[in-house]
Amino acid sequence: MTEQDRNIIGKILVNKGLITAAQLEEGLEEQKQTGEFICSLLVRKGFVDKDLVFTSLSQQIGVPYVDLKATEINNALMEKVPAKVACHYKIIPLEFTRNILTIAMADPFDIKILDDLGMFLDLNVQPVLSYEGDILEALKKLYGIGADTLEKMMDKNEIATAGETTPAEAAGAPEKSEEASVTKFVDQILKEAVKDSATDIHLEPYEDKVRVRFRIDGVLYETNIPQTIKYFYPAMVSRLKIMSNLNIAEKRLPQDGRIKLNVDNDDLDLRISILPSAFGETVHVRLLRSKFFLELTKLGLGGGDLKIIEKVIQQPHGVIFITGPTGSGKSTTLYACLSRLNSTDNKIITIEDPVEYQLEGITQMQVQPKIGFSFATGLRHILRHDPDIIMVGEVRDFETAEITIRSALTGHLVFSTLHTNDAAGSVTRLLDMGLEPFLLSSSAECFIAQRLVRLICPECKQPVKTKDRLMDLLDKQEQEFLAEKLYEGKGCPACRFTGYRGRTGIYEILLMDEAIRGLVLTRRTSQQIKQEAVKAGMHTLRQDGIRKVYDGITTLSEIIRVTSIEEKEA
Repeated sequence: MTEQDRNIIGKILVNKGLITAAQLEEGLEEQKQTGEFICSLLVRKGFVDKDLVFTSLSQQIGVPYVDLKATEINNALMEKVPAKVACHYKIIPLEFTRNILTIAMADPFDIKILDDLGMFLDLNVQPVLSYEGDILEALKKLYGIGADTLEKMMDKNEIATAGETTPAEAAGAPEKSEEASVTKFVDQILKEAVKDSATDIHLEPYEDKVRVRFRIDGVLYETNIPQTIKYFYPAMVSRLKIMSNLNIAEKRLPQDGRIKLNVDNDDLDLRISILPSAFGETVHVRLLRSKFFLELTKLGLGGGDLKIIEKVIQQPHGVIFITGPTGSGKSTTLYACLSRLNSTDNKIITIEDPVEYQLEGITQMQVQPKIGFSFATGLRHILRHDPDIIMVGEVRDFETAEITIRSALTGHLVFSTLHTNDAAGSVTRLLDMGLEPFLLSSSAECFIAQRLVRLICPECKQPVKTKDRLMDLLDKQEQEFLAEKLYEGKGCPACRFTGYRGRTGIYEILLMDEAIRGLVLTRRTSQQIKQEAVKAGMHTLRQDGIRKVYDGITTLSEIIRVTSIEEKEA
């Protein structure tokens, strides 16, 4: 696009009152550096609404505007336009009739691109107008993540050597084009995971394919990846091994490593776990943000629960246990509590496996089982450093449990986690480990059980009628409470058409009052302890979830998914 074209389009937008002259000037200056189509740039910078500016421009220049997010794309057209061509020119094939290929592009004024496409594809090309951001998303949806990279690698006939990567090559040696492409492809997957706010990446090889899945908001979604990935998968694994300082030659044993990486100005700590499987090595990548700070008020705690926790964590000594299965947000709650207590007059030391988030002002240690540095060993040394508050990442055995409890009895406030299904179950779990009832009853202050549930997408939230099959899973009181007050997400581009975006917690908080301590001393069952806690005012995970359904925060199907049916009887 010429300077004159940019000015003409800019003046049209200014004359229509869609942008200001100052915004146009700022956009034109940046456009000189990026070469981006001026309308796409203005939308990206938030100066103007996408549909408004492209609809207006379409009317002015006589080129139809197509909203790709609302358009179903014919996958058969992929045969007309190779991935490397579509990705290079940033186009989407939309329709093919009478030797005329209709394509969506951000800049229909770019005659050079149209001429190149006509010659390369040997077709007559007709452009329509679309937003560049939508085109990039559609490319990934149509061809798959990194399709252009894989296609170029296939064209270079590099399949034969892909599984024979040396350490230098896997590290991305610049003189090797294939390995540089593998490096680029791995980076593309990582960037896409970060963009989608994924917490985990799963790379799984099978007999005739490789599956890539992202865990987003606690649920696994299969990611569209070209199946030619299977030819380069060994090189990808080698690349990840080199990045995480693992043994590239070892393919028979599990390995664990970590990578510190900056992706789109976001500092990440990647935890890599590799397992040998029947058809190759399967890889799990956990994505953690290096810089982390979260307030208790942002965890989803109800007003009453928030007051209880804020009061409990101000105790001078005692143990606070946070319980739940893997992935239920226990670490997030722990760090939020520590952030609240983090001050110059508190000495806080943690021992974790691994250190998931870095908190300034807190001494954090990581266990090293290979050299005998366990939770129990670390705790003994922590006590010699005069801490006020201690955090033990997890109580897994009797030795760690006993030292944790005795630390509380000597005047320390201790936080830790357990893997149990509910708060009352944590009591019996500790007793089963071998703890004496009198030690537990005199030191434990609180047990907090939690789960994570997905939030209804605010962009497509709508009221819905109750579903009998779900309501039948509730008791009569819960059914009457909800009545017709239910909401769900219809599904939209903002939530990837899932109806959910983001997560929040549901909680049950068991406080150790005199009645509960008495039940612990006499080794009563977890069900008896739970019943007594409910009488004292504790709400269960299910009840807290039902309240969030009533408030339109989440859906009934989410609560039923993450809580057990048995809770109805509590």
